[in-house]
Amino acid sequence: MQWLNEPPQWSVSEKQLTVQTASKTDFWRITHYDFIRDSGHFYFEAIAHDFIIEVKIRGDYHALYDQAGLMIRADDKHWIKTGIEFVDDVQNLSAVVTHDYSDWSMTPLLNPPEYLQLRVERRKSTIQLFYWHECSGYRPFRMTYLPNAEALQVGMMCASPEGNGFRATFENYQVQRLS
Repeated sequence: MQWLNEPPQWSVSEKQLTVQTASKTDFWRITHYDFIRDSGHFYFEAIAHDFIIEVKIRGDYHALYDQAGLMIRADDKHWIKTGIEFVDDVQNLSAVVTHDYSDWSMTPLLNPPEYLQLRVERRKSTIQLFYWHECSGYRPFRMTYLPNAEALQVGMMCASPEGNGFRATFENYQVQRLS
């Protein structure tokens, strides 16, 4: 795996990636704010087949828009990020889908979990996003399109758009190849 925008501090073991984010980092394109940011931290691998990826995410979120999750990227204008985004002192299940312009959807987690477990499935140009619910297993919360590129960059992302950085931990990241 490799970094797009390596963070100031990070460590990796067989089952865990820990990151201290840099301040003023983000992934966003144009919508509402009229700026482009491609400075967030993204630890990825290239995958050229359909897949399921899963990870558990913990964060010491404390500043507006602190975020950690999964990212799937065709290029700098076509990508998806999903995970926790901290807004108004609340952890939100968040998804940003970008096709030249970013869109953003979020659902407040009023009783934030100890960790968020995510699953992303790619089947050709369809991407499905799921989160783990303790009573019912994986629940879908978004289906979207991403160009069917030969290979996608897939992995873990985090950023601190407004704050001075925070610690994010990713556990049990795994990729399953789909036929």
